[in-house]
Parts: sequence; structure tokens; C-alpha cells
Amino acid sequence: MISHIQLIWPLAFCVAGISGDIIMSQSPPVLSVGLGQTATITCKSSEDASGEVSWYQQREGQKPSLLIYYATSRFTGVSSRFTGTQVSSTHFTLTISSVQNEDVADYYCQQTESWP
Repeated sequence: MISHIQLIWPLAFCVAGISGDIIMSQSPPVLSVGLGQTATITCKSSEDASGEVSWYQQREGQKPSLLIYYATSRFTGVSSRFTGTQVSSTHFTLTISSVQNEDVADYYCQQTESWP
């Protein structure tokens, strides 16, 4: 029997910027993956994000922890199973390879180029 985990994240959120609101949309909203498989989360920005995208993991009952910054840079101590990719100036992905039980969490992308 294969154990499945769910990776869940919000569909979209806004970052208020100097030139207006930037919408960050993630998909799919829920992803079920078998242990040892690969999970890919997509994040698209309504405007050029200039590579200024971070990815966070939030396990139940815990505060969010930084996984990836500047779209592709892994934060200190983060497993090499987590990889950030910049597909274009508005399209980013987070890939989790060899998914483990401890990866069950909410995942968020954040655009950090523009702040209120």
C-alpha cells in the first residue's frame, strides 16, 4: 500500500507594491503525492517578479520557515530535496523530490521585490 501525503497552499494572495497590487497565484490548491515521489508547485506573478520570489513551508501548529529565496537559492539547512526554479520573470516552481512524511505542510510563494 502506498502512503499519500497532501501538500496544501492558498490559491492566491496580494502584495501591495509601489506600482499597484501584485497577485501571486499558486496551483494546484491541493496535491496528493506518494512517498518517494516528486511534487511540483507552481507560482505565477501578475507582474515581472525580477527573481525576487521566496518559498516558505508551514507545518501544522508552527510558524512559516524559509526554504528558497531569490527564486533558486536554498536557505541554510534546507534539504537538497527542495529546489526552486525560475521558468520566466512571472513563472516560478518549487519541486520537492523524494517526498517524505515530514513534508506534509502548507507551502507559500512570496514576491519580495515590492513592498507597501
